[in-house]
Amino acid sequence: MSFTFNRRSLITRLVGLSLLLLLFVQLAGFFVVRDSIARNARMQIAREFDTGEKVWLRLLDQNAEKLRQSAALLAADYGFRSAVSSDDLETIASALENHGQRIGAAMTALLDTGLKVRAVSTDTPGADLSAILGRLAPALAEPSQGGRIVVLDGRPYQLVMVPMRAPLVVGWVLMGFPVGAPLAEEMQSLLGVQLVLQVRRADGSLAAPVSTLPAQALQMLQGMKGEVRELEVGGSTLLVREIRLDAVGGESRVLLLRSMDDVVAPYRNLQVLLAFITAGGVLLFALGSGLMARRLTTPLRSLLFATQRLSRGDYSVPLEDVERRDEIGNLARSFDRMRVDIAAQQAEIRHLAYWDRLTGLPNRENFRESVQQAISSSAPGGELAIITLDLDRFKHVNDVLGYAFGDQLLKTVAGKLADVLGDASGVVARLGGNEFALLLEPGNPAQATELAARVASSLEVPLALAEQTVDLSAGIGIACWPADAQDVDTLLSRSEIAMYVAKRKLEGPLRYDPAYDSASTQTLSLLTELRRAVDQGELRLFLQPKVTLADGATHAAEALVRWEHPQRGLVPPMQFIPFAEQTGYIRQLTLWMFEETARLLATPAAAGLRVSVNLSTRDLLDLELSARLGRLLEAHGVPASAFCLEITESAIMDDPQRAEAMLNRLSEQGFKLSIDDFGTGYSSLAYLKRLPVDELKIDKSFVMGMETDADDAIIVRSTIDLAHNLGLSVVAEGVENAAILERLRALGCDEVQGYHISRPMPAPAFMAWLSK
Repeated sequence: MSFTFNRRSLITRLVGLSLLLLLFVQLAGFFVVRDSIARNARMQIAREFDTGEKVWLRLLDQNAEKLRQSAALLAADYGFRSAVSSDDLETIASALENHGQRIGAAMTALLDTGLKVRAVSTDTPGADLSAILGRLAPALAEPSQGGRIVVLDGRPYQLVMVPMRAPLVVGWVLMGFPVGAPLAEEMQSLLGVQLVLQVRRADGSLAAPVSTLPAQALQMLQGMKGEVRELEVGGSTLLVREIRLDAVGGESRVLLLRSMDDVVAPYRNLQVLLAFITAGGVLLFALGSGLMARRLTTPLRSLLFATQRLSRGDYSVPLEDVERRDEIGNLARSFDRMRVDIAAQQAEIRHLAYWDRLTGLPNRENFRESVQQAISSSAPGGELAIITLDLDRFKHVNDVLGYAFGDQLLKTVAGKLADVLGDASGVVARLGGNEFALLLEPGNPAQATELAARVASSLEVPLALAEQTVDLSAGIGIACWPADAQDVDTLLSRSEIAMYVAKRKLEGPLRYDPAYDSASTQTLSLLTELRRAVDQGELRLFLQPKVTLADGATHAAEALVRWEHPQRGLVPPMQFIPFAEQTGYIRQLTLWMFEETARLLATPAAAGLRVSVNLSTRDLLDLELSARLGRLLEAHGVPASAFCLEITESAIMDDPQRAEAMLNRLSEQGFKLSIDDFGTGYSSLAYLKRLPVDELKIDKSFVMGMETDADDAIIVRSTIDLAHNLGLSVVAEGVENAAILERLRALGCDEVQGYHISRPMPAPAFMAWLSK
């Protein structure tokens, strides 16, 4: 497998990043070295300038000493001395000229003891030497004076003067030597520096009578004003050191120049060598990285192809490179173990996809495919039926007896269904949760109804499991093909619709009826509109008064909700409250009622009034209920004692532990609690005694039956006695006439409500009624 470049791959990015870092380090090192070389070169040139300045001054001293010796030799010459003694000016002048030419002096002169010029020989006839020498002679005559620089006709000269004795001083011999090219060339040969001797002319411009620089560089130097430190010539940098000369007759200075390129040239060669070494290193690194990348990408690409095979569901091909002992080998072995594990898991998943793990029965998908196959293979005129059932109160069994017991119960039910089906051709399946299904093939409506009845009968037999006896029942629905549906999904759906209707009506097995669909559609439409009713302000708060039998006064009322639909008119509560409970929207209705009641109780006219609000099962199971009610109380400034929260026995028994915890929190907040419809549920007195309730509300079915049914009268009397013995107050609802009212008064009932007293009224009407 060849290595191909992919700029998005991890290996390419890693190699590229490494190369960039390497190049960055090398470039940084290159610039650091270059700057260091330039800095060191400047330091070296500065040291060379220091040496050059000393050498230049030393050369001037040596030249002055040479002149002094020549002048002393002339002063000691017998013939010259005789000519001076005889005042033979011709001989003196000839001797001065000959001696000056012999040593290369530019000028020679004889001065008398008064330091006045007696004779002079010079190659600069235009200069007024008598005046100049007259000014310099006293200084040159001093024993400590070695020589002086004099600018004559734009050129610098070095002058020395020695005494001529016989034995007393009879005169002075002066010699001058031009400071010129020989000295500059000697400096260049000794130190390798360029030298320029500049003098300032009378007009202020600078002249350079002596220079070792090329013409172009000298021209650029002459054009620069002020102090010069550096000179750029043809891309080369010349560093400059200025030496001031103590000259007479004009300003004079010597400039020492040294090329940076000459100093750094050896280092530049070293840098070039380092550059080649760096380029070679980068190339070798790139080649090595490429080889390493190929060694990494080849097995990684193999792993990539393996993952692609795994994604397609092919788990049969083992992975390569598992024999390697490095990280790639570890990764390959891990992938291969994953391949084996996924293959096993997929096999298990395929099994779980079609079979229920708990009961071993076919699941919903398996059952659907079985029904589909039965429909496809059915002979012309053939029929088949589906029976679905959902166990009642299974959640309660799980909560009270535990999930392990619930699982065992489901297994037992699965065995019962298989026994009921027996030798008949069909399939038993668990569709999910506590829902089961049977396929009867072939099966007409009569056979399906008969089988469903046998299923219901088998469930009526109490089950004894783990020393517990459980009564079972179920909602059972039937749908037949092709009479009730033409396809498998519709057939299953309609069988479940019939099952849910059977659960609601508690009428035993039901076969699908098209009317069930219309009722479901109407219910869904109604719930959709109910969700908009709160936002659109269609709900109305109604109140039904409660009368205290002891004094005949009204201190309390029950809050009720009515829906004023814009098209349907006033919708009765029984048409939307049950479905709101099923969908969970009852929580929003409860909060709406509570807030509307709190808003009413916050008015001065409602002072001292206590209003009852009903809580549903979903309200009790809402962990945030107490916090939400607390926020509403705080928002409207109403105490919790102004409310009585009514809870049905069935709502409490759906989840007793959570209900008890929530009721304790509400009681601690200050709410009065009441058990509504007492006597219709299945709660035990031992459990009710633990609850923090304040009153019992007798169901209206018992109150209304007191006149005609002695058993109802006994239940009412017993409930009142029981409540009073437990320290609870009693409210009777359903008071329809005066006879019932008087009988309740005789039994010691605390409060009553019903149509005999008043029907539920809109809140404004109730407040007007209360004020009268």
